[in-house]
Amino acid sequence: MQASRRLLAEARRLLSRPAPGLIPRRLRHKKKWASTEPKFSPARLALQNFDVNYKVQFGELWPSVRVSLLSEHKYGALVNHFSAWDKAVSELERLQAQEFVTQARRRGQQEAFPQGPGAPPRPPAARWPCSPNLRCYTFARGDIGRFRPPRASSLGLLDYYLLDASSLLPVLALDVQPGDAVLDLCAGPGGKTLALLLTGCCREPSQSGQPPQELVAALSGHLTANDISGSRARRLRQVLRSYVPQDVNHVQVTSQDGRMWGDLERDTYDRVLVDVPCTTDRHSVLEENNNIFQRSRKTERQMLPMLQVQLLVAGLLATRPGGAAVYSTCTLSHLQNEYVVGGAVEILANQYQIHVQVEDLSCFRHLFQDTFSFFPSCRMGELVLPVLWANFGPMYFCRLRRLT
Repeated sequence: MQASRRLLAEARRLLSRPAPGLIPRRLRHKKKWASTEPKFSPARLALQNFDVNYKVQFGELWPSVRVSLLSEHKYGALVNHFSAWDKAVSELERLQAQEFVTQARRRGQQEAFPQGPGAPPRPPAARWPCSPNLRCYTFARGDIGRFRPPRASSLGLLDYYLLDASSLLPVLALDVQPGDAVLDLCAGPGGKTLALLLTGCCREPSQSGQPPQELVAALSGHLTANDISGSRARRLRQVLRSYVPQDVNHVQVTSQDGRMWGDLERDTYDRVLVDVPCTTDRHSVLEENNNIFQRSRKTERQMLPMLQVQLLVAGLLATRPGGAAVYSTCTLSHLQNEYVVGGAVEILANQYQIHVQVEDLSCFRHLFQDTFSFFPSCRMGELVLPVLWANFGPMYFCRLRRLT
């Protein structure tokens, strides 16, 4: 009886308390988060994140890479063969810019043949990984000169395209051959798509502004460029209009979800480029706008590796047996690089019974050693590290051959 009375008294006491909404405003307590929680910009959050993770990943190399990421970016000038390319080349050579693609090709040829009479034969260097028609100029090591903005030639097309020269390496690694059907799965804003066209292997070049004679195209090949982002797809179309004649610009531009491409066109393409969205390390530490380290994009950032695996799996499903795909990012993170490649290979083997071989690209480290600095300890693929004397990258790329 006494227990029930005590419970009744406690219930009355609780019911007599005013509800939170009835407490006078002057008596309410509100924690002032805005004045107590430190605020960091997205760029600073990115740098803090990189300091924690990349210091472990790169060890004593990280301080040098960190300074380079925060320093002025170095660019290359990709010559547009569809424009008046001879004038652009003459101007670039007067600036003492170096055409690094041809230099790398010559290095490979010199090592494939003995030098001088009676010289012992050397083991041949790896076969040249792509068409020789790409011409990209960069300034020498330590030269921080800038190229002028592209200008329209007498043909009405821009004479060269400015890009991070290391972003040309995935296109070279794709090893496009005349007549290949090629898919650029995440094509925006369009620099790599333009480079694929300039190989001369996807479409026939225009007769105006004749490119080098070795630029022989196969009319049977075609190029599909896809990007799910409407704004990036519009930028891609603008690039094609500015650099490619209308009678040559037969690129099929789409805005589909790249993760679904394996269902849309399975076993279709000879070559697939999968240049996935990533943390874009250099942009993240330098720019506040469209920065993936914004607090509102935390979930998107955390889900990036899963998205990257899905895109690579879709790209390999769209590759025909015997064809090849190149996976590339502009991040240093091994979670978005080697781990994504390994995860995609495992998923294809277990869920689709498709066997994929990761190919050796160590020849790139040797052929392009005068232009780029490569990380020596990649388990799969190659990684260009930003360094002050050659401040390109970061750029990771890995070639995968579909066997079945």
